[in-house]
Amino acid sequence: MTNLDITSGSRFGMESTPSSILMRFGKRELFICRDFYKRLYRSNPVVECNAGIQAGHLEILLFRKWLVVMSKAH
Repeated sequence: MTNLDITSGSRFGMESTPSSILMRFGKRELFICRDFYKRLYRSNPVVECNAGIQAGHLEILLFRKWLVVMSKAH
């Protein structure tokens, strides 16, 4: 079962984003928002993958605009 929440604040530290989407698939979460972070390096124009801030998180930057965070649900 999938839960869809549209929130303005989340535990991923994206409280300043006007809209974000949090989807839960069983024990996994998928968090999608606009990326406003100023990167000090040149990122890949299509897909950029990094380890997340917390253990077990995967951050995917799509088209230098959308941030997708995959994690375990708490």
